[in-house]
Amino acid sequence: MIPALLGTKIGMTLVLGEHGVAETVTVVRAGPCVVLQVKNKESDGYDSVQLGFGDVKPHRSTKAMIGHAAKAGTGPKGAVREVRLDAPATVAVGDVVTVDLFAGEAAKYVDVVGTTKGKGFQGVMKRHGFGGMPGSHGTERKHRSPGGIGASAPRGTGRSVKKGKRMAGHMGQVRCTTSSLRLIKVDAENHLLLIRGSVPGPVGALLFVRRSKKRG
Repeated sequence: MIPALLGTKIGMTLVLGEHGVAETVTVVRAGPCVVLQVKNKESDGYDSVQLGFGDVKPHRSTKAMIGHAAKAGTGPKGAVREVRLDAPATVAVGDVVTVDLFAGEAAKYVDVVGTTKGKGFQGVMKRHGFGGMPGSHGTERKHRSPGGIGASAPRGTGRSVKKGKRMAGHMGQVRCTTSSLRLIKVDAENHLLLIRGSVPGPVGALLFVRRSKKRG
């Protein structure tokens, strides 16, 4: 069985739980994904399947991708990801994978992999949570500065600023995995997953949803 799906983030909402308690959930449109390629240990050295998600117009794709997708009897896809397997695949090229693989008792918890929101260039107070300089007592135009960053070093004797020093810089837009989120509901008819809590990325972001590695 394939343990993962590709999808997009729809948004967040509230649902009532079993005991009437409101729970915050993220709505993810997962699948349907088409199996574009199947790899095995005999020919490739490992077992995996390649999934394609989201149709794109041919003129926005490449000839290589159009030909690759044609072997599976489908059009070019916007997102293609490979999923490693512990055992030989039970699916064939051209098969369609839906949210049904998460239905029932198949998976109670999932891991969601995505790209966080990009925040651009940020200072140390927002990026690292620094407290900033004093608000008065002679402080002038330095309220949000990092302060001292280390003593200077003579040329050739080593770094004056050590590697890994927390400073201002680009924030966000990095790969992030949110682990062990409880799966609240599977809507197979509309290809939707309701996942408790928040997941990385803005609305419309590409997500990789898999069965939890820690909690199964």
